[in-house]
Formats: sequence, structure tokens, C-alpha cells
Amino acid sequence: MRVEFDRDVCIGMFQCVAEWDAFEEDTDAGKAVLRDSEEVEDGVFAREIPEDEEFDAKFAARSCPVDAIAVYDDDGEQVV
Repeated sequence: MRVEFDRDVCIGMFQCVAEWDAFEEDTDAGKAVLRDSEEVEDGVFAREIPEDEEFDAKFAARSCPVDAIAVYDDDGEQVV
């Protein structure tokens, strides 16, 4: 599974930080940061999700009030 995070859409509610430790707060910018990710498009960051963290990643995506986080299965289909 893979997660994509659109930092430009993020409004800094940091609910994702509480749900999955791959996210952390950037209080200076007022936005979350997806650790160990790479920028795949302008402002969009992606990384693979370890198998034991898939539930937390999905919950983080569901908790985002502005849908800045998307989770994709191994076939590239969006699941959250």
C-alpha cells in the first residue's frame, strides 16, 4: 500500500498526527509532514506503508477534515 499527502491542501488540524506516527507537526508552517516521503508532484508527497501500519494509515486518511491524505492498494486503486 501507498499513501499520498497533499501538503497544499493541509490546513494543520494535525488529526493525522494523532492517528499515525508517520505524520508529524510542522508548527512553523502550520501543516503536517509525512516522514520518509518523497515529493511526487508539486506539494504532493508519497511513501510506502509498512504492512503493520496499514490500519493506522487508513485511519489517518479518514480523520483528515480536508481529504489531504489518500491511501492506495498495491494495484493503484484508491481505498481511502
